[in-house]
Amino acid sequence: MPDIYEYLNYRKYLEDYYEAAKTQNPAFSYRYFSRRAGYSSPNFLKLIIKGERNLGDESIPRFAKALGLKGDERRFFRNLVDFEQAKTAEDKNTAYEKVAASTRFRQARRIDHDLFSYLSNWYYPAIREMSARADFHDDPVWIAGELLPAITPEEAARALEVLFDLQLLVRGEEGRIHRGDPSLTTGHEVQALAVGNYHRQMLNQASTSISRIPSQQRDISALTVCIDGATRREVKDRIHDFRERLLDLCDRVEIPNRVYQLNIQFFPLTGPDEPADDEDDGE
Repeated sequence: MPDIYEYLNYRKYLEDYYEAAKTQNPAFSYRYFSRRAGYSSPNFLKLIIKGERNLGDESIPRFAKALGLKGDERRFFRNLVDFEQAKTAEDKNTAYEKVAASTRFRQARRIDHDLFSYLSNWYYPAIREMSARADFHDDPVWIAGELLPAITPEEAARALEVLFDLQLLVRGEEGRIHRGDPSLTTGHEVQALAVGNYHRQMLNQASTSISRIPSQQRDISALTVCIDGATRREVKDRIHDFRERLLDLCDRVEIPNRVYQLNIQFFPLTGPDEPADDEDDGE
């Protein structure tokens, strides 16, 4: 049977459980599982797997029992359900923290957890970029004091641990630390939540920089415009091109000495909603 600690999507776990049970016992069916869980509807499990129904609080222990889960496994299953069915980013983050508190989950999905930490803490990417400075060294106290705003040495130490584990920081043969560029992938659920966390944290940094950073050292500007759908697409294309050209410019700096953050936001302030398209969202 599948190991529940390898999952973040409880519906996928249920689907794999059903397939495994069917392989072991060809007589196993949706009706059989529903009867074991105490439901009269023969297709209740199928509806849950397909996302057409959600599990309510009273259904979670009945499903856990039918799945043969015990102790911590039952608690973990409940946390998976809460994560999948959370309606707000705040609730989803709270549920993920409970899921990630499981040692067995962190062991099974270490990259997911570390990538979540990397994107959910604004100073992780900042520390990675700091490594391009000639005076960079992996001293948590020094790093904590260099960041604006400052963080604690403990936070810096944890960030370094994750960055080295993910090979986003690499120590060369000569002992010099430099930025790594590994190919890392993670599940959609973690990526979507973490990317949202990243943008919210960087927007907050931009907001506080208005009072923290002298105007000569920053540039904050805004435009409010009324346009049509065709112009919206062109603006997004131009933003993408601008971002690529800026990145190329920054990459050509031979002796970088300070980390900056560039945020670009472009969003509607009025309706009506336009039909969804297949554009890259730029995140």
